[in-house]
Amino acid sequence: MRGCAFAVMGKASDAVPMISSSLTALQSTGSTNLMPLHLSHRGIAYAELHRFDDACRCIGEAMTVMETAKERWCAAEVNRVAGEIALQPPEPGSRKAEMYFERALVVAHAQRAKSWELRAAMSMARLWRDQGKRDEARELLAPVYGWFTEGFDTLDLKEAKALLDKLAS
Repeated sequence: MRGCAFAVMGKASDAVPMISSSLTALQSTGSTNLMPLHLSHRGIAYAELHRFDDACRCIGEAMTVMETAKERWCAAEVNRVAGEIALQPPEPGSRKAEMYFERALVVAHAQRAKSWELRAAMSMARLWRDQGKRDEARELLAPVYGWFTEGFDTLDLKEAKALLDKLAS
């Protein structure tokens, strides 16, 4: 989990070997528990290191593990991460990213995973904002943000509020 934390904190060069080591240990047991989430975090780290082929490979592996092992509890976050990686160079694919974000939103909503729904809504809202669809972005994000009644000091809710404020101006 430390490697995953490093990945989201922007310490990719530390994250990749740590996550790789934990994945090797996990695979040696035959378990797939947490594997999709670890693979997606390694994908985040590879993308930060501009190793986009490796990032895409990790997301593909995460998707495969989710389907074959039926470990779908983190499907919303894996799809959101896949969308973020799809937006990276050398060939950013906004259509592909939008498809992943939409899937993340549907899964998170169905699972009642509000934090992951918020993250997916923020990713989609940023994409739409960049495409000039500010109203649509705000209409998507505002009700998801509005669901929360506490935890406004958390990073995700702070970022969501800042994004909503930018979309309103």
